[in-house]
Order: sequence, then C-alpha cells, then structure tokens
Amino acid sequence: MEPFRYHAFVCTQEKPEGVPCCSAAGSFRFLDALHGALGAQGLADEVQVSSCGCLGICDSGPVMIVYPEGVWYTKLTANDVPEIVSSHFQAGKKVARLERSDSEAMKAEMLDHRNKYLAMLKAKDAAGVLPDDISEMIRGFMPSRAILTALELDLFTAVGNGGTAAQIASKIQCAVRATETLLNVLAALKLLQKSGDTYTNTPLAARFFVEGTPDSARMAQLHIANIWKSWSTLTEAVKAGTSVAPRADNGSVKPFIAAMDHNARGRARAVVQAVEVDGAKRLLDLGGGSAAYSIAFAKAAPGLRQTWSTWPMSCPSRRSTSAEPEWPTASLLAPATCSPLLSMPVSTIWFCSRRSATCSLPKRTSSCSSAPTRLSPRTDAW
Repeated sequence: MEPFRYHAFVCTQEKPEGVPCCSAAGSFRFLDALHGALGAQGLADEVQVSSCGCLGICDSGPVMIVYPEGVWYTKLTANDVPEIVSSHFQAGKKVARLERSDSEAMKAEMLDHRNKYLAMLKAKDAAGVLPDDISEMIRGFMPSRAILTALELDLFTAVGNGGTAAQIASKIQCAVRATETLLNVLAALKLLQKSGDTYTNTPLAARFFVEGTPDSARMAQLHIANIWKSWSTLTEAVKAGTSVAPRADNGSVKPFIAAMDHNARGRARAVVQAVEVDGAKRLLDLGGGSAAYSIAFAKAAPGLRQTWSTWPMSCPSRRSTSAEPEWPTASLLAPATCSPLLSMPVSTIWFCSRRSATCSLPKRTSSCSSAPTRLSPRTDAW
C-alpha cells in the first residue's frame, strides 16, 4: 500500500569528521531544497519525504531512494532538485544521469560497509571502549556550552548580515583567535554558514538568536545559561545535601521572565482554543507573569474584560524590543516601569502581592491595611 504517489527517503546520517557520509556531502542542503521545490510546485501532499539513516553506499552520497519504483539516486546536489521534481515527480520519468542501477555492485558495497561496521563494533567492545551513545550523552554539554556562550556574548547579533572573525570579535570585544574557533564550532553545529573567511547566520539563528527580532529567544535562553551555573555545583550539592549554588543576582530575573514568556507563548494559543470563550465577559489571570495568556485571550475575544495580577518584575519586557506592540492600543494605568510597554482594549487591573522598589501599588497581604486601588474608571480592583 502506498498512501502517497511517491515516497522519497533521503539519507542524513552523520558520522565522525573525515568519515564519508551523506550529511557531510550535503544531504541537508539537498533535503531543504527538495522540500522547498515540492511546496512551490504544489506536490507536498503527493510526495512524502522522509530522512533516514545510513543506506550503505556512503561514498556515493547524498543518496535518495524513491518508491514505488525503488529508484536509487546518488551524488545529489541542491542543483539537481528542479530536474528531479519536474521529471520524476511531475512527469513520471526517472532522471537517468543521477540513477545508480548496478544492483550487484551496490549490494557488494553495502555488505562490505556492514561487515566493516560490525567488525569495528566488535573490536571496540573487546577493547572495553565506552559505547558511542553513552559517550555522546556524557559529552552532550559541549555543543550546549558553545551555543550558550555565543548567546551570552550576543554573537549572532554581531554576525548580522555577515562578517569575518576579526570584525565579529571587534563587535563583541573578544580575542580574534578564540572568536574564530567559536564561530567554526557554530558553523559545525549548523547555526552559522561559512564561505571563505565570512560567517553569516543561518535562517534559524537569524530568527531566534539575533536580539531584537520578533521571534528572538536569546533572552529566554540566557536563563539556561544562568541555570548552568547552578548545575555546575551539583557534585558539591549532593555532598552537602543542600543547594550550594550562589544566590541569583538581579541580572537573572529578566532572562527568567523571558523564559517564562517564551514557554507560555508556545502554549497560549492551544489553551485559548481549548477554552470556550464565546459569551465570556470576564477573565482573571492570577500570577499572569509576562501576560502571554492574557494577550492570547485578548486577541481571541477583544471584548473580554480582564484582570491581570502579577509582580512588577514580571512586566513583559519582550514588548520593549518589538517593532509593534502585541497589545492592541488602549489605555491602561499601571506602574511607571511597565506603562510604556502595555496597553489593552479591555478594562485591566494590575496589583502587586508584595511591594517592591518599583511598585506604585499597595500590597495586599495580611499585614497590609491599605485599600485596593482603582486602576480604571470602568473597573474597580478587588
């Protein structure tokens, strides 16, 4: 049974540096180009594309198998995509110049590859070498640390539209040689592209890691960089039976709030879709944090009157970097620290459960006798 007209398998196996494999030969570039071309030609629902592991003819990569015919295409490049799409997927004609059909030679090559691989595993096991999956798990912090360092240095913003190691190092005020090493690591992680001596951001890095872009996640990920410091004391914490990490300073608050906001935005739309808002008149958002959920509900039901309660440090700082605020324009009385960043089309109240240096509202605790404050002429506080 074939649910789709065609089903293409593209090898994206990655192997150690210097070992022939499809990913090193450019299979990811080919795969991206293929997805783009199929979408542009309206064939995305007719051709199912799946990435897969090693197909056994690594010296001929990138490799793609197309079913139902079982055609093997080898040594592919992104430049081959238009011909494959127009000829094979649209006209039903194989691209002969790219097809490999010497089945007996292919089988011999695959068996040789398999036997060598099994012999290598047997030799490593006999020598008592740690299995690769466990070794990769232990060393997994290395790429994470490289990315976090780049985010702390705001390196992706410095890369901008492209630059040499010297130019980028000058912007982030770091040593040229060390910066170049970090840039090469990020290129190996496919977060940067390197052409000659020039580095540029990949589309993913440009979207999520450059400061100030609409979808920038840099500040949120700096929370992970702060957590790193705590996790680095895990051995001492286990010995002591308690946390030995240094107390977080004020510099950790903004990344923490940004991380909360980033996570909440990913869930907010699904929450709104799951809740029946038709006919609802009021919404109470206690501990609203960055107001991501309130924003989502305000967009879904513009007439909804909301009460949003949070601490002043939870003020949604991401609005300050957006070109256009996510809140529809309207008036809102709020503490001075947040009033430039917030506006809503509904009556909204914000009060603090504890007083802080920046909070202009009365605290509401058992020791506080202050009356609640009216923030809007249309709505009273509690």
